[in-house]
Amino acid sequence: MNPSKPRRARRDSANSPPVPAGIPPPPPPPAFPVVGIGASAGGLAAIESFFRSMPPATGCQMAFVVVQHLDPIHKSILVELIQKTTSLHVDVAEDGMEVRPDHVYVIPPNRDLALAGGRLQLLEPGSPRGLRLPIDFFFRSLALELHDRAICIVLSGTGSDGTLGLNAVKGEGGLVMVQSPGSAAYDGMPRSALATGMADFELSPDRMPGALLAYVHRAFDGQGVTAPVPADANAGGIPQVLALLRARTGHDFSLYKPNTIRRRIERRIALAQVDRLEDYLVYLRNFPREAEMLFRELLIGVTAFFRDPEAFESLRRQALLPILERASGGAVRIWLPGCSTGEEPYSIAMLVREIQEDRKLSAAVQLFATDLDDRAITTGRAALYPESIAADVAPERLARFFTRDSGAYRVRKDVRDLIVFARHDLLKNPPFSRLDLVCCRNLLIYLGSDAQQKALALFHYALNPGGFLMLGPSETVGDLHARFGPVDKKWKIYQQRGAASVRTAFDSFTPTMSIESAPRPEPPLNAETTMQPLNGRHLAERALLESYAPAGVLVNADLDVLYFHGRLGPYLEPASGDASLNLLKLVREELRIELAGAARAALAQRTPVRLDGVRFLSEGVPRDVNLHVLSIPGSEPSKDLLMIAFEEPPRATPSPGAAEGTGADGNDGHLRELEQQLRSKNAHLKNANQELETLNEEMKSASEEMQSSNEELQSTNEELETSREELQSLNEELVTVNQELQGKMEELSQSNNDMLNLLAGTNIGTLFVDHQLRIQRFTPAMTQIIHLIQSDVGRPVSDIVSRMKAYDRLVEDTRAVLDTLIPREAEVQTLEGQHFQMRIQPYRTQDNVIEGAVLTFVDLARMRGLTDAREPG
Repeated sequence: MNPSKPRRARRDSANSPPVPAGIPPPPPPPAFPVVGIGASAGGLAAIESFFRSMPPATGCQMAFVVVQHLDPIHKSILVELIQKTTSLHVDVAEDGMEVRPDHVYVIPPNRDLALAGGRLQLLEPGSPRGLRLPIDFFFRSLALELHDRAICIVLSGTGSDGTLGLNAVKGEGGLVMVQSPGSAAYDGMPRSALATGMADFELSPDRMPGALLAYVHRAFDGQGVTAPVPADANAGGIPQVLALLRARTGHDFSLYKPNTIRRRIERRIALAQVDRLEDYLVYLRNFPREAEMLFRELLIGVTAFFRDPEAFESLRRQALLPILERASGGAVRIWLPGCSTGEEPYSIAMLVREIQEDRKLSAAVQLFATDLDDRAITTGRAALYPESIAADVAPERLARFFTRDSGAYRVRKDVRDLIVFARHDLLKNPPFSRLDLVCCRNLLIYLGSDAQQKALALFHYALNPGGFLMLGPSETVGDLHARFGPVDKKWKIYQQRGAASVRTAFDSFTPTMSIESAPRPEPPLNAETTMQPLNGRHLAERALLESYAPAGVLVNADLDVLYFHGRLGPYLEPASGDASLNLLKLVREELRIELAGAARAALAQRTPVRLDGVRFLSEGVPRDVNLHVLSIPGSEPSKDLLMIAFEEPPRATPSPGAAEGTGADGNDGHLRELEQQLRSKNAHLKNANQELETLNEEMKSASEEMQSSNEELQSTNEELETSREELQSLNEELVTVNQELQGKMEELSQSNNDMLNLLAGTNIGTLFVDHQLRIQRFTPAMTQIIHLIQSDVGRPVSDIVSRMKAYDRLVEDTRAVLDTLIPREAEVQTLEGQHFQMRIQPYRTQDNVIEGAVLTFVDLARMRGLTDAREPG
């Protein structure tokens, strides 16, 4: 599933040139498209035709790099030849040369060429002669450097150089053009490139510049800058495209990441040469093949044998080896969803064979490789790959697991037999079960967060207890740490934990309606519920509450008011602004701090909290109030309720002297008031300190978790920049067995037709019978001897009328041959006077099993005529 993600340009030995240590970071890549042109030594005419057809003033900022197979010891005159056909400036590529627009750079002899940091890098090849793949090498570096601004063109040439490189360019969202084989002097490279199904254009060299310029003008606004998103892209256009694609292909991409989908659709808009998403919708409706092209575009992926060798070594050591040793002669099941063209499944199958042979293990291993793309599955099932895979597969493995087949490599049958390829939709079809390993690398990065969680829940269900899960280097299990324990954090290998939940796995994919989980609405108030008569007890309780109970409010854990009781005007005052029932926004400002602290203490301790003599201003007059906060526990702390009562303190009877505000009593009263306020402030400060300590502990714990997460996210962020080129890993099973059988049936039918034509062409009467002498097959010449028609197949020979004269021992002689296994011969004559040499011999299979007898009748007259013709006259 292929089915666009940011990544860091990676430089490994197989894919791109190394970056020398001790130098500053390279400059940013060019902001304009760079066109890589690959051809063999025989493709000179195609190169000249391409540049001859390029207009003098393109109006587009582009650079061209020509990579040709050159003799390592002879000087090339390609620069002079190209310069004669174009007005662009043509140079021989030099190490460290900056790439500039409207320039053509030609690879020098005996060098490999790469693009890094906007400059050309020349490297010495591993060997001056033999299998060299300079075109693949450059295309891969071009894809890593420029992503969707990379453009590659494959012209005339022998072999398959450029095939793997164009996969990398396509996976990055770049453009792929291939010369039509009919116009190529050597069609090996073009045919190999077209066999991938990833070519955007198949044209003759003279028509390529026009299509190239049209694409660059639309895709990059003519100046190499990525064209802006169509204005109607966010107005429902993309969902309409996905809905139409779902109707045409049956696959829903709505769960994929929107940015990935948008970039792929923008690219198809440029290729279709329309201006707006609205126009592309019309184009999509009018041309059904475009839906298939868009479907392929969304599934385009880059894969290779043993991609990230360290990851495969970790998988072998920490997952495959324990699984195979634990199986001890039993069965091992492995699932690879998003398998693309099969390189990764075959890589794992090779590791399995290596472990089994080295450790003498005999477990029966079955790998299920699944994908959405039919063509990718067909390629994987054929197991035929270009010779350029030698850049990714070690020579020892090439010799051990591959055979040469018509200039390509085919995986050996003992490795192919381990894998079952099938078409399968991870988000729609039921998963495989009882698995020991799920290897799903670089598939989840294209899915939205909900779809990722669904897929991970599915993997957890499908794995056996203790089974292993391997993700791509930029993928994680998210919040499912309790279900997957890390085994190798760097290469994202996890081990299944806990019991698998069928409901958790399948509810993610099947919408369900749970009556129990649905909130039950409160019964509506009506005349019957509101007019019920109250008994004396209820009347008494209501009167007492209204007369003697203090005013108060009922709030939830978030201090949102649920119920008001009594006269609350002195204490609550709605604030200006948006209406709110939060108590802290309703209560008077002087009471806010004390009330918030008391509420937090009551919720934390689940005990009553009382604050006496809290002073506040009511209509400009200072007043005191006692606050009572009562906790009402719920089913869990988050559902606790609070009852907050506002109680006026009893009024003290003033003494005669106090009325005058003088004397010791007045001072004592004022002192008591200050002491009360001090106690209140101290209590509030104590509560605040306790809350602060609690918050500090929580923040410390959260900080540790965030630090750990930050380290992992930092590593993930770095790997995210790398992982764009690793698209689509693995998908295919269920439908496959039938498809494989169909292919074998076609081969069997072809072999059967060949055999029938061979037997008919010899003009020898031949009859095949089984042990019961029932007719199995016969040649047309046999009807001259025995009256046979096609419907006689399956009948005993004894039931058929013979045209032989004076010979009635056919059945007895055939039985004798089956009993003794000794052939018999006899000369027989038909009623028409024809003489035949009859021979009866056992029918032996390849395993030397007797399955019946074969009767042959050779026309003696014809044989004698041939003999007479050979003798001299």
